[in-house]
Amino acid sequence: MFKRNLVILAGIMALLLAGSSQALAGKKIVNGIDANFPPFAFIDKTGTPNGFDVEAMNWIAKEMGYEVTHQAFDWDGIVTSLLTKKIDMVASGMSITPDRLKKVAFTNPYWKIKQVMVVQKGSDLTLDNLLHGKKLIGVQQGTTEAKWLKEGAKKNGWNFELRYYNSSPLAVEDILNGRIAAAAMDDAPAKDAVGKKDVKVLGTFGMHSEDFGYAIRKEDKTLMADINEGLKRLMASPHWKELVKKYDIK
Repeated sequence: MFKRNLVILAGIMALLLAGSSQALAGKKIVNGIDANFPPFAFIDKTGTPNGFDVEAMNWIAKEMGYEVTHQAFDWDGIVTSLLTKKIDMVASGMSITPDRLKKVAFTNPYWKIKQVMVVQKGSDLTLDNLLHGKKLIGVQQGTTEAKWLKEGAKKNGWNFELRYYNSSPLAVEDILNGRIAAAAMDDAPAKDAVGKKDVKVLGTFGMHSEDFGYAIRKEDKTLMADINEGLKRLMASPHWKELVKKYDIK
């Protein structure tokens, strides 16, 4: 009888441990990021994911009992990667838009951004020159500014030509090489580029400001609730101000 009880007890412990392991495994999430979108997300010189959103998600995951890893994906297909469950969320400077809301859900907004044109420092180009002067304008594929400029050109009769890139920093390099006249991008990466390269911000070009949020599949309601709660706690903590200062996104 004693041996039988030991066997039963061992079986119960095994089930409990298995359940605990499964629960822990269920707490593991993969965050998809843009590999070259500083200061919000990027792969640093050591090959490690880094940036404002990466550090923010690390804090949120720890606070809410998750284990998060970050994987880089092509931005143009990152929503598809989310929907096909290659990743569990996108915390990487993603604008909340009506088109994206048809496919995925977003957390509460955590940052407001605007889009600007970047040109070479010392350039005498104006916004009017860029929109009407048959200039080449670089833009990251799959971004809201790419869509807005394409639709705006058709609607307003602008005669610039868009050149698409995998990232904003690549477009900046082509500004410096003289291959394009300007690049359209969010103001935070534009500010990052100005601090590193011989370029300047020309100004906004008519596109309305947008909110950043973290994208999650619509059916993942528990994850959404947890990430929203973690984001709320982060934004109320001193660490939020430290991140804003560290990545100079204000």
